Order: sequence, then C-alpha cells, then structure tokens
Amino acid sequence: MHYSARLTLVVLAALLTACAGQAPTPPVVQTPRVHQQPVPGAAEDVLFSAIGLVGTPYRWGGNTPDSGFDCSGLIGYVYRGAAGIQLPRTTQAMSNLRGPSVRRDALQPGDLVFFATSGGRRVSHAGIYVGEDRFVHAPSSGGTVRLDSLTAGYWHKSYLGAKRVLDQEQLARNP
Repeated sequence: MHYSARLTLVVLAALLTACAGQAPTPPVVQTPRVHQQPVPGAAEDVLFSAIGLVGTPYRWGGNTPDSGFDCSGLIGYVYRGAAGIQLPRTTQAMSNLRGPSVRRDALQPGDLVFFATSGGRRVSHAGIYVGEDRFVHAPSSGGTVRLDSLTAGYWHKSYLGAKRVLDQEQLARNP
C-alpha cells in the first residue's frame, strides 16, 4: 500500500479512536505537503505502536498499557517495544539526550517533541511526532493517551523543541 494511503488510514483510525467518548473538536486545517517521504523501518514501528495506544488511560508514573501511562512512560514503552531503545524515564532527561535537535519544519515521524506546560522554558511534557503536525502523548490526570496537533494554541505556545532519537541506520532499516 502506498505510504500516503497507509498514513491516511492510520490517522483516520486514530482520530476515530481518539474521538470515541469525547466531545468533537473543530477540524484542523492542514496545508498539503509537496514532498512526503515514506516512514521507514523503526520509525514506522514507533508510529504504529504509539497510535495503537491512543485511548489508554493516563496515570502518573504509569509505564504499561495495563497500568496506564504518563508522558515519559508512554514514550519509553513505545521505544523499548518498537525500536529496542531504552530511554531515560523523565522528559527532562529525554530532552538532554545526545541525539540531534530537530527544527519544527524538519520533524519526522518518531521524533520526540517537548513542551513547557508548567510555564517558563523547562521541559515538563513530551510526545511522539507522528506526521502531519500531529503527535501522540499522555496529557494529564483523568485523560487518555491521545493525538493532538502542534498547531493547536496551547501546544503551539508551550512547544520547546524536538529530538531525533532514531539514527540514520535505524531509519533506513526495514525489517
């Protein structure tokens, strides 16, 4: 199946799952991308794993689907299972990894995105970029893992930056 068609199906399924039981939100207007690259190897595994967890309950300190997830627990679980990568437990430590920082206009599926949700410039929240300006994250108590847009006002204002965790070898690997 062509990458664009597959990504459209995955995003549609995630949106339908994310919307079940929640009030509808206005549609996000997206500008078409001229050059869409296929999502290779481990990045594709990370993307599908993260989207598959949409709807899992939030739990502070949680790091499994059975117990629920907080944001760093979700990221660690996805990367461990989908890419075999052990990440630090906190969002602050993840943001300090030696991987390359990524400009917002250069984000690729699988990149980690970081936010200052407690004010200031200190990392306090993170998610996994899935493409089309959207990311998967475990946002807050009482909520569930969900898909949100980087262009939504709150996330746009609190966005700090991104890191590429998967190196070129992992991006090129196609199991």
